[in-house]
Amino acid sequence: MAIKKQFLKSKPVCKVTFTVPAEEAKKVVVVGCFNEWNEKSAPLKKLKNGSFKGTLDLESGKSYEFKYLIDGTYTNEQEADGLAWNDFVGTENSVLNL
Repeated sequence: MAIKKQFLKSKPVCKVTFTVPAEEAKKVVVVGCFNEWNEKSAPLKKLKNGSFKGTLDLESGKSYEFKYLIDGTYTNEQEADGLAWNDFVGTENSVLNL
C-alpha cells in the first residue's frame, strides 16, 4: 500500500493518491473523516497490474483518520503518518497529516 501527497501552490489543497495492491479483491474503497466514512464516496479504480488507485483533493493543514475497505474488510494503511485509537469502533484508524 502507498500514499503519495502532492501539495498545490495555488490553493491550500493536497492531492492524495492512494494505491492498494489487492489483485484478488473485487472492490476497494477509501473511507475516512473526509467523506464521513461513506462506503460509496471514494471507490478506487482497479488497474491492469491488479492494484487499486484513486486520488482525493483534501484540505492542507489538517489531519484525517481513514481506512481502506477491501471487499467488506477494513484495513489500515501500513505507510500512514500514524495510527489513532477510535473508541466508537474499538480499533485504530490510519492517520494522514497534511
